[in-house]
Parts: sequence; C-alpha cells; structure tokens
Amino acid sequence: MVMVPDRETHHRMPQSLLYDRDFHQWTQVMAEALRSRDWASLDVENLIDEVESLGRQQRQELRNRLGILLGHLLKWQFQPTLRSKSWRLTLREQRAQIRFLLKDNPSLKPYLEEAMADGYTLGQLLVAKETPLEIEDLPEVCPYGVEDTIDDAFFPE
Repeated sequence: MVMVPDRETHHRMPQSLLYDRDFHQWTQVMAEALRSRDWASLDVENLIDEVESLGRQQRQELRNRLGILLGHLLKWQFQPTLRSKSWRLTLREQRAQIRFLLKDNPSLKPYLEEAMADGYTLGQLLVAKETPLEIEDLPEVCPYGVEDTIDDAFFPE
C-alpha cells in the first residue's frame, strides 16, 4: 500500500483514505503519479470510479440541457402570447450548448433518444414550475423529434 503525506498532520496515510479526506489533494497526487508513470502509487479503484463518473456527468449534462431546451419549446408552443426574446435566446443557447457537447463527445449521439425522453420529463417539470400549466396539460410523450429539437430554425406552433 502506497502512503502519501497528509498536509495537515504531516503523517503518512493510505491513498484511499486521502481520497475520502482531501479529494483535491488526492487528485494532485494521482496526477503526479500518472505524469511520472508511477503505476504503483495509483489508487486504481478510486481512479476507475472517478473516470466512470466523468462519463456519467457528460450524459447528465446532455439530459439537463435537453430538459431546459424542451421545457422552453413547450412554453413556446403552449404559451404563444408570452413568447419573448429571452425564450428565443434560451432556445438558441441550449441548442448551441448541446451541439458543443455532442461535438466534444460524439459517443453521446447514440444516447440522444434516451436523453430526449429523460429530458422531456425534466422539461415538463420546468413548465409546471414556471407557468400556470400543469404536467397534465402537456403531451404525455415528447412531441418533437431529435433533429427538430436541436435545429435553430425550429419553433413549434
């Protein structure tokens, strides 16, 4: 077991304990071990968890952005008298952020359909929270296709 110094107590501790006690310091120790190719000093189990977590975060980011986008598309469609520049710009911003995310992470594209379904649930909640509309007033399943949803020219009527 590789021991690393604890900056506060100046004692040495196992890396797995450092992971729980000072995550930032753990990341620095792991980065240095990777840079120097000191494989024996790596906290492999926690590194595996963290790398997997990074992938989940990208999926969650896509789902959340789709939720905001779909919520605003629903507001646009179901509250036409309240359409505003702010809503239009939110649609453009979320579409751009989704395109950037997919460009940086092309392996997320096969996940788009599932992310749309999950995002739609989030979008319904956003509408129910921010408008007088209830979830029951909205379509049960997403009425927009993936291509339309991320197309800057698409505005549901």
